[in-house]
Amino acid sequence: MSRLNRPPLILISPGIQKAGVEFGDRSISLSEAYTRAVTEAGGIPIIAPSGVRRELMAECVRHCDGVLLTGGDDVEPELYEKKLPAKLRRTVEPTPDDGERTLRELFLIDEIFRQHKPTLAVCRGSQLLNVALGGTLIVDIPTQVPGAMEHRRMDQRSEKVHDVRLCADSQLARITGRKNLGVNSTHHQAVGRLAEPLRAVAVSTDGIVEAVELKREVAHWLPFLLGVQFHPERLAPRHAEHRALFRALVQASAKVRKKNL
Repeated sequence: MSRLNRPPLILISPGIQKAGVEFGDRSISLSEAYTRAVTEAGGIPIIAPSGVRRELMAECVRHCDGVLLTGGDDVEPELYEKKLPAKLRRTVEPTPDDGERTLRELFLIDEIFRQHKPTLAVCRGSQLLNVALGGTLIVDIPTQVPGAMEHRRMDQRSEKVHDVRLCADSQLARITGRKNLGVNSTHHQAVGRLAEPLRAVAVSTDGIVEAVELKREVAHWLPFLLGVQFHPERLAPRHAEHRALFRALVQASAKVRKKNL
């Protein structure tokens, strides 16, 4: 395969787990569903390394054509809420790496905008994107949103469990070809106050933000940016509308790659 014809490289940010299978030490953790979804969409998945060096993240972004921010642990409330009541603090799951992943991904988000790389952010990735751009999170939906539906359906993580309403003029609606989208739901945190550059383009029936995009006036900041609260990589094998999200990322990344050759 020639350099000119190579599929776009998609940098995937993994999680960290305390004890890996092989030696029991701290390990990079990533569901193969992400790499499968990228591969099926025509991209080549590249897993980002651990470490918190800004220059390392800059080089990783430079050598790739697009970025996929994945789901995982809770986002640390200290990033967006200085005084958290003890009741809410108890709902936050501690990170296994003392916040290293979060710092690494904040560097990554900064580089995404600096280098203008297409990005799809999933679940935690979408939440952290909102925080990085100046927004806040709902720390715990059951505690803070009375009457909210059960959003943490871990027993059906690969199934559609509720619908979200899409903004008709959004790229999400255009990509999926839907007005309403069936999604899975495995979270207890969610976007709170939207960051100024973002707009909500999908909302569940109880008012929880389920997807974000750049506002029109700042859409030129990136060739492609979409943040979703659900996990399309788990629905992609059986649902074309969720496969379409990865195809959109790969297609946008291919255009950027061709432009930079």
